[in-house]
Amino acid sequence: MAHVILFSSNVELAYDKLIKYYQLRFQIEFNFRDAKQYWGLEDFMNVSKKAVYNAANLAMFMVNLSSALLQQNSSGLFGSSVNDLKAWFRARKYVLNTLKCTSQNADPIFIERTIHQVSSLGRVNPSVCQT
Repeated sequence: MAHVILFSSNVELAYDKLIKYYQLRFQIEFNFRDAKQYWGLEDFMNVSKKAVYNAANLAMFMVNLSSALLQQNSSGLFGSSVNDLKAWFRARKYVLNTLKCTSQNADPIFIERTIHQVSSLGRVNPSVCQT
């Protein structure tokens, strides 16, 4: 339980709607924070209207995709944060590209085990790693 003071210039607005509006507003703020922090929204150096539109939509799409992947991650495969998720997919890409360079046909079980081991190197939350 918490005590909160919410302000509104609309005195006709019901308190439950005001609370809902604030909840939605903060969810939007959190999504923009994630887009900037994890998906490079603040790093895009675009000047044309179309490029800005595409960059902002790509960053917000990645926020939604990562959120969906983490929600469906009941096995803990990807870890528990966006950084863990990024580390897992980056490790997967590195392992697969490294194995392509060796030009040997590796056993799929070996590949998956190697991906798990390499992805645990970059994770922020190693307690949820499966090695």
